[in-house]
Amino acid sequence: MTRGKCLLLDCEAAATGGPPPKGLGTRKEHNILKQKTLGKLNRRTGVPAVDIGWTKCGLRQMGQGLWRVVRNQQLQHRRYREEGYYPGGHDRRLAASRKQAQIGIDIYHILRVGRSKEEHGFPDLELLPPELSLTILSYLNATDLCLASCVWQDLANDDVLWQGLCKSTWGHCSIYYRDHPSNFSYRKLYLQLDEGSLTFNANPHEGMDYIFHKGILDNVPKEIAKFIFYTRTLNWKKLRIYLDDRRDVLDELVTLHNFSNQFLPNALREFFRHIHAPEERGEYLETLITKFSQRFCACNPVVTRDLGLSPDAVYVLCYSLILLSIDLNSPHVKNKMSKREFIRNTRRAAHNISEDFVGHLYDNIYLVGHVAA
Repeated sequence: MTRGKCLLLDCEAAATGGPPPKGLGTRKEHNILKQKTLGKLNRRTGVPAVDIGWTKCGLRQMGQGLWRVVRNQQLQHRRYREEGYYPGGHDRRLAASRKQAQIGIDIYHILRVGRSKEEHGFPDLELLPPELSLTILSYLNATDLCLASCVWQDLANDDVLWQGLCKSTWGHCSIYYRDHPSNFSYRKLYLQLDEGSLTFNANPHEGMDYIFHKGILDNVPKEIAKFIFYTRTLNWKKLRIYLDDRRDVLDELVTLHNFSNQFLPNALREFFRHIHAPEERGEYLETLITKFSQRFCACNPVVTRDLGLSPDAVYVLCYSLILLSIDLNSPHVKNKMSKREFIRNTRRAAHNISEDFVGHLYDNIYLVGHVAA
C-alpha cells in the first residue's frame, strides 16, 4: 500500500472516529505515520496543523495551500526572470515549477469534488454534440461498436463510423468508387467483407468468388491486386496458394511496390512483407525473385546503372541474401559465414559487383536480420 493511499484511508478513519485501516500496523505506528506526513504537508502548505486536522475540510484547505504555494513560486520565478536575475539555463527548473503547479491544481480539484468515480458515471453520448460523440465512438472496433449500438443505436449505426472501419481494414474495394443506392449501408458492407475474408482464409478461391458475387470487387487482375495489397486480414499461407494459381494477379501485385531509393535488402524485406516467401525453395520462389529483380531495376535505373546491376545480377544477390540470412539466424548452423567468405562467394557468381557493395549487404543482414522473416 502506497503512502498516499495510507494517508487517504487514515483521513477517513480519523474523520469517522473508526480504527486505523488494516495493513498500517498498531495504533502507535499509525499515529507516528500521521504526524510525520502531517508535518511534511504543513511545511509545504504553510497551514498550521491545528487548523488542518484530519477532516475533509482540512484536506480541502491542504489542497488549496499546495496550489497557492506553487502558484506563488511560479509568479515569483516569472518576475525574477523578467528582471534578469536568472541565467539562460533556468528554463528547466521553471518547467518543473509549472508541473508542480499543475499537480497542486489537480489535487485541489480532486479534494474539492469529493465524489467517487461511480457517482459520476459515463456521460450519455446523446447529450453531447454529434461530432464529439462520433469522434469518441470512432476509437472502437467493430465488435465494440456493435455493443455500443445496444445503447446508442442511432449514433453507433452511423455510416461515417462504418465507412472508416471498412476503409481502414480493406483499403481498396471497387464498390468504394461507385454510386451507391439510397439504401446502401457501410455496416452491411463491413459484415460482407468480414465474411469474405474469413471464407478466403479457409478457401481462397471461394472467398474471392463470394466477394465478386456480392459486387464488392471487380474480377479484374489489377483490382484484385489492389485489394490484396491494401488488406491485412488475409492469411498469408492461403494468399500464397491463390497467387501461385493467379500469376496475372501476382504480376499486378508486384507493380504496386515502389522500391525507389531503397537499399536492396530493405526492398527485399518490404517485398516479402506483402508477398510471403515459401517455406522451401521451388519454382514459386524463383518466380518471386525474378519479378522482384525486374521491378527493383525498373524503380532504380540510375543506381543500378552506376553499380553495374542488371536483373540477373540482382537475382543472384537476392539468393545470396536469403542464404546468408538463413546461415546467420539459424541455430542449427554452428560455423557462421564470415564477411570475407560472403564477399568471395558472391563475387564468384556476380563478377561486376564491387567488393564494398557486397560488404554493405553483409552488414545489413548482420545488423538488421533476416530478409524473409
